[in-house]
Amino acid sequence: MGTSEAIRFRRTGAEMLAHSRVEVRTPLGRVPHWFVDLLGLPEIGAAFPVKVDGKQVGDILFSPGLAADIYEKWIGFLALGSSAMALMLLTGTIASFTAGTVIDALRSLSEGLTRMRKGDYEQLIAVSEPPEIRKGSEEANQLARRLSRLSQDNRSLLRKIVSLQDDERRDIARDLHDELGPLLFGIRANAVALQDGAPQDRTLGASADAMLELVEALQLANRRILDRLRPLHIQELGLEKSVQTLVQYARLQAPALKIALRIDPRLNDVDGLLSQTVYRVIQEGVTNVLRHARASAMNVQARLEGPQVAVEISDDGVGFSPDQLLGRGLTGMHERVRALSGTFEFKQENGRTYVRCRLPLGV
Repeated sequence: MGTSEAIRFRRTGAEMLAHSRVEVRTPLGRVPHWFVDLLGLPEIGAAFPVKVDGKQVGDILFSPGLAADIYEKWIGFLALGSSAMALMLLTGTIASFTAGTVIDALRSLSEGLTRMRKGDYEQLIAVSEPPEIRKGSEEANQLARRLSRLSQDNRSLLRKIVSLQDDERRDIARDLHDELGPLLFGIRANAVALQDGAPQDRTLGASADAMLELVEALQLANRRILDRLRPLHIQELGLEKSVQTLVQYARLQAPALKIALRIDPRLNDVDGLLSQTVYRVIQEGVTNVLRHARASAMNVQARLEGPQVAVEISDDGVGFSPDQLLGRGLTGMHERVRALSGTFEFKQENGRTYVRCRLPLGV
């Protein structure tokens, strides 16, 4: 039989090898048993008895070799598995790249819409694929440009309104000063003359004293109204001195109120409209504290922070309810600040009430 592996001799009494596993070695290593079992190889072979002197001494077995077929199937299986794995990796890479591109585009669109919601219309959204998101980004950018133009027009209109209000305040203040002032002075002079001319008449003297007190109260009220309508001393004294004078009046009206004041001296150099806005914000904030807060302490500060003016008025008073609407004073403050492209904030924090605003320089 030579060295043939397909034909071999089996002695009588030797164990059957038909069910033994087929061992195949390949350049990639041994073929795993699970793969051979998976093939479900049939029992292939034939046995021819061998007799000597009429006695069977064994069998000649003929079983063709399946190693080559198994090797071929194993290589095909490896090739198919490798191709499937490579295809899966390629598909995953493409899907990951596509998903990343879509996610980045959606993130850019979301951030742009958030900026628009906060009022920032200058920084446009980066336009990128896919086409649906690209179209949405372009339409959002068009909306941002339109809102930017409307916002600029609105600020310009607010500046004109504020300027007209200041002009009207100035005219009313001039009329009060030029017309009401002399009349009050004349009434005061007549009251003093009446008081001096009737020293023996107690009733008439008492009436003259009461008239004199009323005139003095009217003159004081007139000065306060004039100061609220048109603080002319801003141009003469500067913003710092003007606010200090305002706070002095507040101390006279509420002696028990502790007031901390800090005004940046550099604010004396800001332009007229900006200085008037800062003064009006502080004036209205202080007035609200005196009228409504029932506070024991108030803090007033205005300072330069880079290219902005930061103003803050805070108190430890009773505060306000969350659903409370802004009054005329706060609404006017907000409109003035918006007219100069600033930001306004009215909030409660850590048991204190804050009025904050930021105004850009050079607007």
